[in-house]
Amino acid sequence: GGDFLSVTKADAIEWPHLKPHVLAAIMDHYTAGRPVLIEAGQEAGEDDAVYEGEAAEIVREIKDIIEARVRPAVARDGGDITFHSWDHDSGIVKLNMRGSCAGCPSSALTLKQGIENMLRHYVPEVNGVEQVV
Repeated sequence: GGDFLSVTKADAIEWPHLKPHVLAAIMDHYTAGRPVLIEAGQEAGEDDAVYEGEAAEIVREIKDIIEARVRPAVARDGGDITFHSWDHDSGIVKLNMRGSCAGCPSSALTLKQGIENMLRHYVPEVNGVEQVV
């Protein structure tokens, strides 16, 4: 997301020991001149496929739903979900799960019962949702 940063740590590591390393990584990013945000449509991990015709319209709808309804909900728990790709023939949407969503035990349930049901409701061409590993 554009307004937060998630850090996940192992139970054995204490925050006071981790904090200087996290701050150093953030500072290294900025001093290297890397962009603060990735431009829209250039999400890290997004498939480079170019969609045309009906597939392009479906992908636009899927991305709009993810952006408006899914991402704000999972961001409250420190996670993020982004579009990866659309298989027009099978009707399968592939998504990237990041932050706390990536390692969350209930992420598979969220993906199948929450996101898949929502996408299938709003976009009838969607037959299923899968996580990109």
